[in-house]
Amino acid sequence: MSMVIKPLSGDVAVSPQIRADEIAEVAKSGFRSVVNNRPDGEEAGQPAEADIRAAAEAAGLAYRFIPVVTGALTMENVADFRAAIAELPKPVFAFCRSGTRCANVWALARAGEGASARETIGAAAEVGYDLGGLRRFFTED
Repeated sequence: MSMVIKPLSGDVAVSPQIRADEIAEVAKSGFRSVVNNRPDGEEAGQPAEADIRAAAEAAGLAYRFIPVVTGALTMENVADFRAAIAELPKPVFAFCRSGTRCANVWALARAGEGASARETIGAAAEVGYDLGGLRRFFTED
């Protein structure tokens, strides 16, 4: 398995792109939900959203598709991700091309809930994501 799971909190982990045949391993790892933050057609050879969805459903996982365009993350993406985390069974496994968009949208969702910048940005840094540029979105350091 080539999947790399990077935990951001007790409820959310992120990963670079996965294949549909890796979804069963996501379930075996204890995740109960999958959030796909990668739009279809970004890159040749990327698994189709429908295939990931079908694999998640076959594995008994809840699934949400929240496509976040590289360099064009919106506050609607953040609100949709926040709602998904609130509504989906935990823990939640989210993925995109590298995991960075997932980490960004997770951090911004937490900022909107009053989370600490130090805690949120620190958790992302521990698994290799530099989100220091998001500090301005947090009210609490």
